[in-house]
Amino acid sequence: MGNPGEPRGKGHVHRCRGGVRDGRGRDSPRGNRPAFRAVTPRAHPVRAARVSEALLLWFRTAGREMEWRRTRDPYRIWISEVMLQQTRVSTVVAYYRRFLEKFPDVFSLARAPLDEVLSAWEGLGYYSRARNLHRAAARIVNLHAGNLPSTVPELSELPGVGRSTAGAIAAIAFGRDVPILDANARRVVARLFGVEGDLRAAGAETVLWERSGWLVRKGKGRDTALAVMDLGATICLPRAPRCGVCPVRKFCSAFRKGLQERIPPRRPGKCVPHFDVVVGLIRNGNEELYLRRRPPEGLLGGLWAFPGGKMAPGETPDAALGRILREKLGIRVVIQRKVGAVRHAYTHFRITLHGYLCVAEGGDLPAGEDGGWLPAGRKGGYAMPRADRKLIELLRFQGEGS
Repeated sequence: MGNPGEPRGKGHVHRCRGGVRDGRGRDSPRGNRPAFRAVTPRAHPVRAARVSEALLLWFRTAGREMEWRRTRDPYRIWISEVMLQQTRVSTVVAYYRRFLEKFPDVFSLARAPLDEVLSAWEGLGYYSRARNLHRAAARIVNLHAGNLPSTVPELSELPGVGRSTAGAIAAIAFGRDVPILDANARRVVARLFGVEGDLRAAGAETVLWERSGWLVRKGKGRDTALAVMDLGATICLPRAPRCGVCPVRKFCSAFRKGLQERIPPRRPGKCVPHFDVVVGLIRNGNEELYLRRRPPEGLLGGLWAFPGGKMAPGETPDAALGRILREKLGIRVVIQRKVGAVRHAYTHFRITLHGYLCVAEGGDLPAGEDGGWLPAGRKGGYAMPRADRKLIELLRFQGEGS
């Protein structure tokens, strides 16, 4: 897919979502968020106990059914919690099953080649999660004899496991009475206890963790974590919260003040850069397509992609492809035709990926462990970005091999 993660070049398009930018690209004062302010309720231990009681009573009948909630296997719970980071539950289900079929325990994950792990993760996005799982599995096997640690400090030492994920694993898998603070919990806690303003401001994190801890009753760590998650996912929504059916609305500071739509405050709109990226689908006499492995760290790290890169301002796609392949691979190509264009959105930018079918002419394609050939009509064991896969689908639809 080339390298869309580089700093933007002159002339690239920036689309702003609701924000205002001045002539130098800075946020205007209109985008400033209010200062952080926490309201400490009186007799908070008693109040928090009542909130917890009502929340757990609701959870007994309203808790969501999920495959990973039917197990107490720490390994499976760990996998599910990592997959659920920044990904919808409905998307995770199929990946969770396939991943565990391939890697049923921490030992199989630790000894698997990274390419196999990335291949099993393909399509789920945020590939650093897969790389961190692989690294963490090796650490668990080498330092903990294959047993997942059970405390928040030990879990937090694993690659890719932050404090909230560590708390979720400790509570759900081991029944620890510890708080969580994922996106759902952060919103629920802020509204319940009237934490206003920028929740990322200095001091806000400490206050939110403290308030979240107030909700955890002795011996109820697992149910509390799951109940807070479910309340945030189904009722205490980011927009249009369903306060009319909320089991804890009578305790909620935001509801009493009519601030539920303003806590937490919406982030100011951001300018989303757009890049045109051109790649070569270089085909050999065996109808195979040439791939390059991306660097191990960074965007799409370790995945296999078609060679290419960003177009320069005013540059035509075919001229850009010729230049990029000369610079990166030291070869010249003959472009046969355009396969198509694929639009794809990443977290902080968007691309249009232009794919061209071509053959190498002059110079040898780099070989070695970072170069490979995708067999015609097969996945070939290469984990690839979704946009590159879509180009293969277009090529196949057009009746040309891979």
